Amino acid sequence: MARNKYDVDEVLEDNFDAGQLKRLVTYISPYKNKMLGIVFLMLSSSALTMLVPIFLQRIMDFCIPQKDMHTIFIYCVMTFFIACYAALSLALKIRTMSVVGQNIVHDLRADLFEHLQELPFSYYDSRPHGKIQVRVVNYVNSLSDLLSNGIVNTFTDLCNLFFIIIFMLIEDVKLTLVCLCGLPLLALVIVFIKKKQRRAWQIQSNKQSNLNAYIAESINGIRVTQSFVREGENAVIFNRLSNDTRSAWMRAQKYSFTMQPSVDVISSLTTSFVYVLGVRMILAPDATLTAGILIAFTAYISRFWAPINTLASFYNSLLTAMSYLERIFETIDEPVRVKDAPDAVPMPPIYGKVEFENVSFSYEEGHKILKEVNFIAEKGVTYAIVGPTGAGKSTIVNLLARFYNVDSGRILVDGVDISKVTLHSLRSQMGIMMQDSFIFSGTIMDNIRYGNMEATDEEVILAAKTVCAHDFIMELENGYHTEVNERGTRLSVGQRQLISFARAILADPKILILDEATSSIDTETEILLQKGLNRLLEGRTSFIIAHRLSTIKNADCIMYVDKGDILEKGTHDALMEMRGEYYKLYMSQYEFLKG
Repeated sequence: MARNKYDVDEVLEDNFDAGQLKRLVTYISPYKNKMLGIVFLMLSSSALTMLVPIFLQRIMDFCIPQKDMHTIFIYCVMTFFIACYAALSLALKIRTMSVVGQNIVHDLRADLFEHLQELPFSYYDSRPHGKIQVRVVNYVNSLSDLLSNGIVNTFTDLCNLFFIIIFMLIEDVKLTLVCLCGLPLLALVIVFIKKKQRRAWQIQSNKQSNLNAYIAESINGIRVTQSFVREGENAVIFNRLSNDTRSAWMRAQKYSFTMQPSVDVISSLTTSFVYVLGVRMILAPDATLTAGILIAFTAYISRFWAPINTLASFYNSLLTAMSYLERIFETIDEPVRVKDAPDAVPMPPIYGKVEFENVSFSYEEGHKILKEVNFIAEKGVTYAIVGPTGAGKSTIVNLLARFYNVDSGRILVDGVDISKVTLHSLRSQMGIMMQDSFIFSGTIMDNIRYGNMEATDEEVILAAKTVCAHDFIMELENGYHTEVNERGTRLSVGQRQLISFARAILADPKILILDEATSSIDTETEILLQKGLNRLLEGRTSFIIAHRLSTIKNADCIMYVDKGDILEKGTHDALMEMRGEYYKLYMSQYEFLKG
């Protein structure tokens, strides 16, 4: 079913999409006033520093020949104050833009995470979770430097470049034209490496995503790995993925590093030509160029190529960022297939009648799990759903909670089509315990209260007592305030199920869904738990999925599901008398336990 695995590269976009940069601008615009203030500050600082080469020229051509120490001292003082202003401006820019950049990163990550919260189960079913995580953390982090410094530096340096060219033209037009001859060469280099560089960074992001996916999968499955002594094989797979990531990174860096040496070589060549031409102009009989002008001009040359270097670095960062932006916005653009209809209304208070009308569903096109299923569940009745593995038992309750949309047909609760009501109002009136008893990091009290954040401590304890979890909780070092690890690794599987059970019960649901709720609980605890459940199930419509048929013998109605439909329905005794599929399933378990 998975659309993607840790060893499968994601699809790459061939064309540069400028629209993604426009979308990035929407995250930048709330901070435009601060950024404009910093730009003004940096431009004023740059304009003042442009005067320093002129001071140097005047000192060389006038002050030194005339031995005018007073004027030299004034130029030195002015240069000192300009340097102080530039240093303070730079410090303020770094501080402000670091805050602005991190705020933009936070906003982008928040939108990404909030969207992930809304995506349906089908999205997470179709890709490794590590590939999702790398987009929220690594890819967004990779944009930090671009957002913190790159944008302001680029705009400032573009303006600086314009100012520098003007000052250079004022000093000498011929030397300026020689210096500008290097720009066409640099443009050729950019055109040559642009597509290759972007493609290389896309491949690198894919390899990084693959590696992250495998690391996440390996951590989650570490117990299985050690149980089957698979450490060596896993290390081989990891090394292969890590080497792929390293090779892709080196290839991408090769193109990125091409830019900086190219700028340095071109700047050195043009500077050499300027020196040769300048010296010849000074030595000419009708010389109009002075040594001071040449020194000032060479100072402007270094300033001319500095912003070019910055722009080249920004270009590199931009191409790198584009490979990450593609993945980030691809996730944000992932359609929320299970969402409130435009005209959705709140679900009225649920009484408990459930109807499936010709409901069909498939996880993948062409492979139907349910085929026009029909049944009516009356209010306050307990229904058990049984059948072979993969028959669609969990699918029925997942559709009832609208974790997936039906392909066709309708599901009604108290006569209301659940596709027409808001998801929050529907699910908030249901108690759902999934097969995976997930425990969050935090206290046991917090984990149970997750089912009803408004519940008091006394209500939490009562829920735990109802499911026979109170005794083992009190035996822990801090009782209900005991901290448990992520996924509840400190607890046994059965204990995790009991806590999940208490969480579902605390929600005080009108419809209760228990998917393999007692599969990891010992028989003695199950007998005690059943007594509490019998009281709890009174007056509630309940759906219980169980492989151990002994746990659902007392259900008001048992539905045997297979081949995409409900093949048999009735009480335990009635189904046993029919000697059909349920009878065969029950007897096979009985014979197995007896043997």
